[in-house]
Amino acid sequence: MNSVSRPDLAGTAALLANETRASIMMSLLDGRAWTPTELADALTIARPTATEQLHRLVGAGMLTEVRQGRHRYVRLASPAVADLVESLAAFSQKSEPAAATLRSQRADKALREARTCYRHLAGRLGVALTDGMHRLGYLHPTWTLSAAGHAWFETLEVDLPMSSSRAFTRPCLDWTERRDHLAGTAAEALLATFIRRQWLVHLGSARALRLTPEGSLALDPLLEIPCSQNSSQNGAPPSSSA
Repeated sequence: MNSVSRPDLAGTAALLANETRASIMMSLLDGRAWTPTELADALTIARPTATEQLHRLVGAGMLTEVRQGRHRYVRLASPAVADLVESLAAFSQKSEPAAATLRSQRADKALREARTCYRHLAGRLGVALTDGMHRLGYLHPTWTLSAAGHAWFETLEVDLPMSSSRAFTRPCLDWTERRDHLAGTAAEALLATFIRRQWLVHLGSARALRLTPEGSLALDPLLEIPCSQNSSQNGAPPSSSA
């Protein structure tokens, strides 16, 4: 018997140790709400299996349910849950390789190139953009937005949050690049602006994003190097299991 009360860390770890539940949580890092059927199809698992695992995740407070008419959706319960999952992914000492099929390899390449990390930009593009912001003085070494950074956000008409209990800007370790990209509410507003301007577009229903020619032109001063996405316009919609 414990001499003092303590959180059930082992129980939480066991919840995410299941391969199916872990895959569900990684898929939901796109920040959107999914139906159980969509998740089952994306992960190529049986619908009853998906439903069973979703019940466990909802019951543990990891996911929340949203009902709209006859449809039931699930999504991550909070940004804190997203941070937990992404942190565990970055802490992993190895990555499960993608299947050897052409479709899977192309999907994996697209996901590593640019993807949503809950509601902000990750992948090679996210790291390159963050490097550019540091290089141009938009971000201080302390990861706070500089006066020049605020001015840049204003020129893009980014709708920055007035106040929030969450961090405005912070580093987030990218699990594919093993380097930091920009996170926080400012980064979420920036990604929303890029998508609204169609500088970034979703590839299918998965987390992967593609930088458009317009986006490449607009962000070229920050990126310095061309993104390989621009030379790959015919990629198949990736799966969301990576």
